[in-house]
Amino acid sequence: MKSLQFIYQRVHTNLCSSCHPHHRLSVTMFAGIVSVLLSMHVSPASSQTVVDVKNRLQVNEGWGVSLCWWANMVGKWQNEEKLDSIVDFLCSPEHLNYNIFRYNIGGGDDPQWRNCEPHHFGKPRSGKGLRAEMPGFKDSLDDNYHWDRDEAQRRVMLKIRERRPDAIFEAFSNSAPYYLTVSGCVGGAKRATDDNVPPKYYDEFAHYLVDVCRHYKERYGLEFRTLDPFNEPETNYWSANGSQEGCHFSPKSQIKFLHVLAPILAKSGLNTRISASDETSVAQSIEDFRAYQKDGEALDCVFQWNTHTYKADNAQRNELRQLVRKAGKHFWMSETGDGGRGIHGNLMMAQRLIDDIRYLQPDAWVDWQYIEEYGDQWSLIRSDWNNEQYVKVKNYYVRYHFTHYIRQGYIYLATDNPHLLCAISPDESELVFVCINTETREERAETIDVSSFSKSPSITSILTTRRENLATNTLFKHASGVVSFQMPPLSIATYILKR
Repeated sequence: MKSLQFIYQRVHTNLCSSCHPHHRLSVTMFAGIVSVLLSMHVSPASSQTVVDVKNRLQVNEGWGVSLCWWANMVGKWQNEEKLDSIVDFLCSPEHLNYNIFRYNIGGGDDPQWRNCEPHHFGKPRSGKGLRAEMPGFKDSLDDNYHWDRDEAQRRVMLKIRERRPDAIFEAFSNSAPYYLTVSGCVGGAKRATDDNVPPKYYDEFAHYLVDVCRHYKERYGLEFRTLDPFNEPETNYWSANGSQEGCHFSPKSQIKFLHVLAPILAKSGLNTRISASDETSVAQSIEDFRAYQKDGEALDCVFQWNTHTYKADNAQRNELRQLVRKAGKHFWMSETGDGGRGIHGNLMMAQRLIDDIRYLQPDAWVDWQYIEEYGDQWSLIRSDWNNEQYVKVKNYYVRYHFTHYIRQGYIYLATDNPHLLCAISPDESELVFVCINTETREERAETIDVSSFSKSPSITSILTTRRENLATNTLFKHASGVVSFQMPPLSIATYILKR
């Protein structure tokens, strides 16, 4: 509005008799248009929302992240104090408050690189870096287990368990060991659409996964609640000499493998149960689920359904939720992340989180990466691995708005506001809502009716913008159970209400 007024004033001030008549006419016409625009009533986008504390969705089991591959790097740090800080920022209730962690059971490439390029994960521009070079626990079919391997990831996981006794751990596999694959490479098959574990090795692969789980229970007293043998199995991402460990399993092959794995796990003496199928898109997850249903017995092997949401729309989220809940399965959004730029990219990721919780309605929501070496989108902390340096990026503070305040056991509430996530504490003494504005220039007015919770709650709020992180926010009004406030462009705000 101010820019229009400025233009209008400049146009009138600079009209001169020396101008060509046609120029004067066009300038006068332009001034008239600006004048009309100024006469119009223009107000920022606004939203009105009624929160009904009886309109309840799922219980929040928690927030999580994969340990793959950042733990493989920071777990090698010599500075114990820095490593402890990294762990505290992640799982302490005073910080991010994560309580779910996915341990990667490495397959391990051929030590002699007979079927792939040496260290192909570290290829410039196409590889995920040497951080993704995970050790396997065996080097051949008849080799003994080398339980001293994977010390770095294990060190981080045990520190997390020490600081967070209520932590939930899941084990997952990106690929079988190289000697159990068709290509002889844990990057995938020679053709990315081909399965890379032949059926003759299903039994051996199943025992490998269960043996690792049993080792952690017997040696460290750490029992994985779930074991996921797949990672984005029905995709064309995984090929020999590829960017990371990956293994294609068609839905038919997934089902066959689960029929092998389930009885082996059942006889192991572990309480660990199977999760699947960890597809990259919700559409593919729906296809897998229907295939499991058609088999008749495959779903009986699965305790928990995992899906990623790299590709998803809200209709697909709704459809998958209905399938999973009707079947009575536990449900996780087990991995996601995204690129982008600056806080806008971070907030678009926050919008995906909100969409996942509102439409997919998983019991838990799990990030892909906690720490990366570059950028500020795929991670919450940026680190220089070699120099053991790190810094929190804006994404850390954006995620904090959700994970720190919407705690384990809180119950999500349904609203019709697509930019709002709301939850109530188990004892109903606290109501939390998180609101985002992804617009780059426009502010948005919000009015939230919380009278079903309380007409006179005490309210505290924090705000993160392009320039501020977790700043105390006092720019709101409250009267008779209605909270009104303005959301600045590119911002996220959390409101904590107590009776």
